[in-house]
Amino acid sequence: MMAMAVIAVEDAKICKVPKGEEEMEGICNGIDVAMTEETLFVDGHRLQQQIDELSSFSDTPPPSVTRILFTGNDVAARRYVKGAMKEVGLLVREDAIGNIFGRWEGSIPGIPGVASGSHTDAIPYAGKYDGVVGVLGAIAAVRALKRIGFQPKRSIEVIMFTSEEPTRFGFGCLGSRMMANSTNIVEILKESFDAENVSFAEAAKEAGYLDVVMDHSGIPIGIVTAIAAPASLKVGFKGDGGHAGAVLMPVRNDAGLAGAELALSVEKNVLASGSTDTVGTTGVFKIHPGAVNSIPRESHLEIDIRDIDEKRRDKVVDEIKRSAHEIAGRRRVTLTTFEIVNQDPPAQSGDQVVGAAIEAAELLGLEYQTMISRAYHDSLFMARIAPMGMIFIPCYKGYSHRPDEFASLEDMIKGVQVLSLTLKRLSSL
Repeated sequence: MMAMAVIAVEDAKICKVPKGEEEMEGICNGIDVAMTEETLFVDGHRLQQQIDELSSFSDTPPPSVTRILFTGNDVAARRYVKGAMKEVGLLVREDAIGNIFGRWEGSIPGIPGVASGSHTDAIPYAGKYDGVVGVLGAIAAVRALKRIGFQPKRSIEVIMFTSEEPTRFGFGCLGSRMMANSTNIVEILKESFDAENVSFAEAAKEAGYLDVVMDHSGIPIGIVTAIAAPASLKVGFKGDGGHAGAVLMPVRNDAGLAGAELALSVEKNVLASGSTDTVGTTGVFKIHPGAVNSIPRESHLEIDIRDIDEKRRDKVVDEIKRSAHEIAGRRRVTLTTFEIVNQDPPAQSGDQVVGAAIEAAELLGLEYQTMISRAYHDSLFMARIAPMGMIFIPCYKGYSHRPDEFASLEDMIKGVQVLSLTLKRLSSL
């Protein structure tokens, strides 16, 4: 699935829309004229061109995309996004942490606005669509609304959030956390260093800042009603190690095996919750010294537990902690670390936002399904300060965070059309 910021369209057909002396060919949908008095055209070719151009800002060769926070390619991508915002007449600004805002001023100043967006940073060897469709798709939605002469009552903002991915400093959704006034984020960032021992402050200053897989369902639009939130754990074990040939099996205290057993325990405890909404992943597992003829002396695990039910998720975390202590005692190793890095609460989508997205999909004649997002998004933190919602579109095999992630142009256009009508509805309230 691909996250946009709002929805989609069905029964697409090729049409031509005049633009000056030219004609632009694209995919459009005839909307019930009696209800909307317009045909909503999304310039899909321009959207795909921008996605392809943005993918060129990468630390790894195509088709992969690697774009890490505050690196040269991240800064170049930010410059590109700001240019795309200005191209459609948005007023661009940035905050201290690097969130980028493109504002379309509403006709009534001072009243709360409507926002849509996502991120453009990418984990190593990811693809070119994740997050990017949410940013450039929102810009395309503004372009579509301006083409029909729409003037919003409430201001509309397109947001590119800083560092949704935790790749560089081990902490994700930095921009949205800061916007949501997360109480501990500033202190955490003061102590954050990357793998090259570069501090967050140094990296930001160098960059010029701060001092359910829908692909198988055949349904083109997903409307998110809730976002699951992760609890992130760091666990460490320590044993005596030793030579692989010299230490007999009965007397070993192998930290690597303790870690391996805990990884299996994560799966066991997650399944024991009895809910398919509970998921757990041991995404990092390191052993030291890491030699084929040396018994592991230390192991380090990083674990991700997610659920839309906070109490159920936290119960699983408690069970994993109990298992870690039990494994350490039985295997005669020391549990050196059991740290809960973050334990954010899940979020519910705003009823009004969901309703507007459903109305848009129905108006466009598109089949949709309401769904839960088990992936982490900036919207999780935006829900703390304003009603939020999300629109998903299908992607190939549900792949994300992979070089071969792919969303069809037709599905992206549908998503932008739904997003356009949703923004139109919410900005007219």
